[in-house]
Amino acid sequence: MAPADQTSDQIGSQTGGRTPVLVHLWGEHFPTDAIREHFPTVEFVRVPTDGPVPDGVAGGACITQAAPTGNLQEVLARGVQWVHTLGQGVDHFPLDQLGDRTLTCARGVNAVPIAEWVVAMVLSATKQLPDRWVTEPPRHWVLADLGTLDGATVAFIGFGTINRATAERLAPFGCRMVAVTRSGEPSEISAVETMTDVHAAVADADHVVVGAPLTPITEGMIDDDLLAAMKPGAHLVNIARGRLVDQDALRRSLDAEHLGLASLDVCDPEPLPTGHWLYEHPRVRLSPHVSWSDPGAIDRLHAAFTENLERWLANQPLINVVDVEAGY
Repeated sequence: MAPADQTSDQIGSQTGGRTPVLVHLWGEHFPTDAIREHFPTVEFVRVPTDGPVPDGVAGGACITQAAPTGNLQEVLARGVQWVHTLGQGVDHFPLDQLGDRTLTCARGVNAVPIAEWVVAMVLSATKQLPDRWVTEPPRHWVLADLGTLDGATVAFIGFGTINRATAERLAPFGCRMVAVTRSGEPSEISAVETMTDVHAAVADADHVVVGAPLTPITEGMIDDDLLAAMKPGAHLVNIARGRLVDQDALRRSLDAEHLGLASLDVCDPEPLPTGHWLYEHPRVRLSPHVSWSDPGAIDRLHAAFTENLERWLANQPLINVVDVEAGY
């Protein structure tokens, strides 16, 4: 077994002069052989995510889950000054345990596959797929009432990396696009109009894409009032967090046939229990939080950390630093 593969209790504080970096993750996907070879001066110390932390384990940097773990507080107490979460959102991370440590995340690294998923949902809703596939002679050939994205309005709630990537991919379709941001500052994407009034933004939208971070301010923001502000038949897409949407309000709107369709890659809770109404509702398309997935997704999550690790080792400013007070 190579030293970088040794467990914490085997190596203790004996790092052979190399810089210890604590790996506090589920599974054994990190570090890869290529990452170990790229950082010959680093000792990657695997630390269990539950139970006592072995004696002698210490390090200034730690890569961990973007979620609570059983012994995080003890791990952080072992000299950690910089924490990196393996994911973009930090709403599940116990920020109250962070103290004055710097927190970074994998902001935007999987924006492209998620944006592709959103475009797929918008197109499938517009072209009524899969309902338009036929397995027997239909009532009518040639005639249909399909929609179009040319001239359709897409409203983005939040305009971070994912929704910006989505807007870039929707622009060639000729959509009118509006984005709700806190500042209302003009978008770098010329086809996107920005505003601060979320009700005004969704009023004429054919498709509403939820991409805001989950914070105490945004939790449950897609409520009865906001759903009612959407025009009849609107399509809601959520790729952010399930708790941004009041699911009881969502059900009321769908049952009343005000909201036309909900395409959800996230829900609350996750995993969703057997028999939940979201599985069965005819106006819901639900996928199990997989929109981020593509062949390079895990490698990009790793790279978000290793790029910062190079900066940390060189005493350079870190990127993708989380604003702990804002929550993202």
